[in-house]
Amino acid sequence: MEGRAREIISEELSGWPGVTEGPHRFGGIEFQFEGKEIGHLHGDTLLDLPMRKAVRDELVGSGRAKPHHIYPDSGWVSFYLTSEGDAAAAIGLLRLKYEELVSAAKKREEG
Repeated sequence: MEGRAREIISEELSGWPGVTEGPHRFGGIEFQFEGKEIGHLHGDTLLDLPMRKAVRDELVGSGRAKPHHIYPDSGWVSFYLTSEGDAAAAIGLLRLKYEELVSAAKKREEG
């Protein structure tokens, strides 16, 4: 897994319309859609994502993610990548947030 998660995730997200990648203010890389954060990777082992509190509670409750490693009571979740297969699960979480942001953008466009 070493060195691969970031590559796998970055390659996948680069194909999603409107997604940009850049440095994250606390290190690692951040993925954005129209200036809003989808999530960010710390190296190849930790993904953090901002979620609505209800979604966060569902993800944590189902075991798909953990409470954020620093702010456990926030809407943020953390996902630890420990095996090759975890990249696919991380992409699934990122897709969930991405689709939420795309939907919100469409609603704004429609007025």
